[in-house]
Amino acid sequence: MVSAQWLLLTYKVPPEPAAKRIALWRKLKGMGAIYLQNGVCLLPENADHRRRLKMLENDISAMGGEALILAMNALDRSQEDKVIARFNADRDEQYREFLGRCAGFEAEIAKEIAKAKFTYAELEEEDADLRKLQAWLDKIRRLDFYGAALAGEAAERLAACEALLDGYAKRVFDAHDENR
Repeated sequence: MVSAQWLLLTYKVPPEPAAKRIALWRKLKGMGAIYLQNGVCLLPENADHRRRLKMLENDISAMGGEALILAMNALDRSQEDKVIARFNADRDEQYREFLGRCAGFEAEIAKEIAKAKFTYAELEEEDADLRKLQAWLDKIRRLDFYGAALAGEAAERLAACEALLDGYAKRVFDAHDENR
């Protein structure tokens, strides 16, 4: 039984100015849309996506373009699985990038520990970097409509980064207590 429902947006916009076309693409990708081909994208059907696509339809018209929004479902389970796999592949790509940034965060903390740089200024900087990682993972999760494979690994890695920063913070606090 096919159960997923999607919104299909097809659009055609003038090639210039390119900045408007790129902004449209960014908005759609920021919503978690997958592109089936140029000017044809898909999103899971929900009230938020309906509203946002209708707003984009107005933007497209203002650009001198044309847009069509259709509600649809897959012909069979095999087709549905292919679409869901495309959504998950996009999310896993984002999770992989996130995991790479986590590795960078871990390396930065290790470098500061190796240099014994236990300052409040450095702790504030690392804390700000961790908050960026947390916000980024939240954004990816909001777009992970079908439970991509790397979601769990990303959550575990963020938890490890949080624990690492807690350990670094303790060293900073201990270093400043020793200096008193």
